[in-house]
Amino acid sequence: MQADRRRLNPPAGGTAAPIFATPPTNTSKDKGQTTKLTRPTRTRNPDEHRKLFLRTGVVPSASGSAYYEIPPQQEQQDGSLVPARSSLKITCTVHGPRPLPRNAQFSPNLLLSTHVKYAPFATRNRRGYVRDSSERDIGVHLETALRGVIIGERWPKSGVEVVITVLEGEDDAWWGNTERQEAGWGMMGVLAGCITVASAALVDAGIDCVDLVTGGVAAVVDHPSGGGKNDSAAARGRRLVLDPCPAEHDEISAACVVGYLQGRDELTECWVKGDGGMQVEQLIDEAVKASSLSRTVLVEAIKESVEVKTGAEVEAPNGEPKGGKGKKRDVEMTG
Repeated sequence: MQADRRRLNPPAGGTAAPIFATPPTNTSKDKGQTTKLTRPTRTRNPDEHRKLFLRTGVVPSASGSAYYEIPPQQEQQDGSLVPARSSLKITCTVHGPRPLPRNAQFSPNLLLSTHVKYAPFATRNRRGYVRDSSERDIGVHLETALRGVIIGERWPKSGVEVVITVLEGEDDAWWGNTERQEAGWGMMGVLAGCITVASAALVDAGIDCVDLVTGGVAAVVDHPSGGGKNDSAAARGRRLVLDPCPAEHDEISAACVVGYLQGRDELTECWVKGDGGMQVEQLIDEAVKASSLSRTVLVEAIKESVEVKTGAEVEAPNGEPKGGKGKKRDVEMTG
C-alpha cells in the first residue's frame, strides 16, 4: 500500500499531554510535617493600586505598539510550581491608518476594528486558537472605549486595526479553590489593561485623539480575606476595593470597568457586572479613581516615547526637564 504524500500522517502511537496539578497539602521533607496551602491575602489598602509597567514602541514593524504588565505581588508558596497570584501581561499593536479597499463603501470617518485574543498559554486552562465568546466581548467593549477617543473625521475612507494579545491573564479565582466555578472576574482586569495599553499604542502610532483614555476597575467584595493596612481584623461585610485581584478575595459581588478621559471628565466605556446593590454609583467612582492612577503611568510612558523619537526633553508639570535625550527608561507605578 502506497503512503499518502498529500497529508502529514501522525505517529502511530498517540500521546497524552501531561497535566500538572498541585495537591491541596504539601509535605516538608526536612521536618516531615504537612502544611496546607493558604489563600493569599490583600496587603494593600482598599484604595491602593498595584504597580504597573508600561512601554511603547516594542514592535518596530507596526505603526504603534505598547506593552502593559502588572507583575505578581507575591512569590509562589513552598512546594508549589504555580504562583499564588497571577500577573497580567498584554501587548498591543496598531496597524494603520491605511486606505480602505477600492470596492469598500465610502466612509467619512476612520473605521476602527479591534481584535482581542488570549495566547494559548495565557491562562491555566489552555485557550483555543479560535476566539471564544469572552474574547469577543472584550473586543466589543474595547472598541466602544476607543471609538469615543479617536478623531475619525481626519481620516476619511481609512481604517485602523488594534490587535491585543494577552500573554498572561488574571485568573477568575484562587487556583487552590477547586469547588467554585469560574465567574469571569479576571476578565474585568484584562479589559482595563487593554484600554490603557491600546491608548498608549494609538498615541505611539500618531493617531489624533481628543484625550488619553485609561481603564480602571473596582469591585464590591464580600467577606474579604484580608483588609488594608489601616483596616481592623474585625471589619467584615461589603467593601469597595480598587484594582481587585480575584485570588485575594473569597467572594466578589460586583465589579465595574470604565474607560475614563480625565482631561474632559468623560466616560467612554462603563461595564458593571454582578449585583452592586446601592453601591453602584460608589463603585463607578472607585473605578474612575483607579483609571486616574493608571493615567499617571500612561503620561510618563508617552513622554518617554516623545523624548526617544524627537530627541528633545519634555518638561514635567513643575517645569523641570524629564529624562535625557534619546534615553529609554522603564516607567512603573510606585506604591
